[in-house]
Amino acid sequence: MKNPQLLTLLFTALFIFSCSTVPLTNRKQLALIPHSELLAMSFAQYDAFLDSVPVSNNEDEADMVKRVGNNIAGAVQQYLTEHDRADILKGFNWEFNLVQDNQVNAWCMPGGKVVVYTGILPVTQDENGLAVVMGHEIAHAIADHGNERMSQGLLQQTGGVALSIALQNKPAETQALWMMAYGVGTYYGAMLPYSRLHESEADHLGLIFIAIAGYDPQGAVAFWQRMPAAGNGQKPPEFMSTHPSDETRISNLQKWMPDALKYYHPEGSGGNNSGKGSGTKKKGNSNVVKIGG
Repeated sequence: MKNPQLLTLLFTALFIFSCSTVPLTNRKQLALIPHSELLAMSFAQYDAFLDSVPVSNNEDEADMVKRVGNNIAGAVQQYLTEHDRADILKGFNWEFNLVQDNQVNAWCMPGGKVVVYTGILPVTQDENGLAVVMGHEIAHAIADHGNERMSQGLLQQTGGVALSIALQNKPAETQALWMMAYGVGTYYGAMLPYSRLHESEADHLGLIFIAIAGYDPQGAVAFWQRMPAAGNGQKPPEFMSTHPSDETRISNLQKWMPDALKYYHPEGSGGNNSGKGSGTKKKGNSNVVKIGG
């Protein structure tokens, strides 16, 4: 297509009819990929990833990851239901795993597929610090940031064709795009880093999620202050390569804190209720919580 005006009109129409809205901020975002396609690929990629890495055999730490994940999942459901956005959770099949790896890293794929690396636990220090990390990563998934980045990548690399077609025609390229978009493994931080806008949205949403779950949101400031030291004077840890920790981030967290603290009721809330969620079942070393469909 050589007509630039026609091309502009095409992409304008594509944007208008492929928009979704981010919870909390109500920002319009490009989301070309249907959730059914995202979820199908997410579940397959998550299982493939777990088959390729050692899952931690430290039961106490693994149970803590699952407990925090369950609590935040319940908080997410509560928040979205109260704001008439529970449709976002359709098809979610929450799963939380701790992977034995020294990377200072964590991520969440579509559908609530979460991985925490053991290397980040010394930085989180305790359950509340872990909640800060998991709340932030889960917020990226709830805000559909991965779809937004994948959509941008598909526009650049394939002209906006459907994910299923891209997988058939360019499986290797599309696979790499997926891994980079969701920060999985060695692709983390290589391309398509989360923008400061995405980071800001995830920080704000994450604060609210962990507060509803019964974790002290004020722990987020301390966590992000600790992160720079995790590099031991060397290059920044992987978790920071696309997660800038600076004075602006700390300032924003402090600005949003009064709002988050309105949701924080530690007595009898999610952080003190390890069974929160709408049903759990065991799957190997993981804990699956089905919420919203």
